[in-house]
Amino acid sequence: MQVVVGAAVVVDGRLLAAQRAEPADMRGRWELPGGSVEPGESEAAALVRELHEELALPVVVGERLGPDVPVEGRGGAGLLLRFYRCTPVDGAVPRALEHLALRWVGPEELDELDWLASDLALLPHLRAALDASGS
Repeated sequence: MQVVVGAAVVVDGRLLAAQRAEPADMRGRWELPGGSVEPGESEAAALVRELHEELALPVVVGERLGPDVPVEGRGGAGLLLRFYRCTPVDGAVPRALEHLALRWVGPEELDELDWLASDLALLPHLRAALDASGS
């Protein structure tokens, strides 16, 4: 299975959500930023690379968050999503280079977004992480 990593970027009890621009069937839906782990690349290195490419955001990758989420990818290929908590380096601010929009959300706002189905499984874990970081 191809591993895809997602970043739960949390600052001051708020989570960074990214609105998809592509593909057309996912346009406008919200996700945690990230992407595929390349051959020979660690999951942490993939997250650092992907967040730099998508958001111009340097991050430190922290602990795993939530369960592995198996999903069917394009063309029926099996994907395994893994999520990690990430922290921006030195107060860096993300920019939407590949997304329609970015939004910082608190735990009470998570259900307001139209999340990709693959990210929905993580919402309880995100809510707990945000509640813990906001206290």
